[in-house]
Amino acid sequence: MSKIGQAFKKGKAFIGFLTAGDPSMEKTYEYILTMEKAGADLIEIGIPFSDPIAEGIVIQEADLRALKQGTRIDDVFDLVKRVRKETQIPLVFLTYLNPVFHYGVDAFFTRCQEAGLDGIIIPDMPFEERGECAAAAKAHGIDIISMIAPTSKDRIQTIAKAGEGFLYIVSSLGVTGTRTEIKTDLKDIIDTAKAVTDVPCAVGFGINTTEQAEAIGRDADGVIVGSAIVKLIAKYGDDAGQAIFDYVKGMKEAAMRSLS
Repeated sequence: MSKIGQAFKKGKAFIGFLTAGDPSMEKTYEYILTMEKAGADLIEIGIPFSDPIAEGIVIQEADLRALKQGTRIDDVFDLVKRVRKETQIPLVFLTYLNPVFHYGVDAFFTRCQEAGLDGIIIPDMPFEERGECAAAAKAHGIDIISMIAPTSKDRIQTIAKAGEGFLYIVSSLGVTGTRTEIKTDLKDIIDTAKAVTDVPCAVGFGINTTEQAEAIGRDADGVIVGSAIVKLIAKYGDDAGQAIFDYVKGMKEAAMRSLS
């Protein structure tokens, strides 16, 4: 089992996301450690990109703020190396194909391994094209996290069989962002995936309240939250630490309540 899989052994996993370099690399480092102290089991680190097609306005704006700070991919690799000196919490990149190809696929995954990264999510990489990165990722011990959307239907089990680390179950159609209501039949998607794999299933896109975290935790192995955390960073900037801690702590506790 990879280190990512171990993150799901403590009950229901809470996975938090932030954008590297927003509001600064120093604060990103601080906020990663803050989320771990608050109970996060795994952290997704967004590599800022000028055209993040799967992201809503909240994360788009975070990417732009980070890029204006001059954040580059090598800075994000250095961030992971620095975090690794303090903690072994699983770390996953969220990025797009363009930055990976521009960097060079083998060079990119070599740096991932050297830095201490555990996995990667590439939202604009079709499942059928994952082979373009799969060999390099495997050679360097990096799990490719597959995404299963509500539209996957007949492809759910095909995607699930190839799953590594965890399966990212997309809660709703559209881009990332907080939602007041999630109507997708997540239990059916998760049950379909679990019929062919033991890889944990975590649900993301739109989750932002403790009620949602508890409800989703009844069927999923983990809960993923991005936009709600990025909103706190946008609101409080350099002083977001306490707000992030309180929010993550509450969401982790809510997810764990689904066990009772």
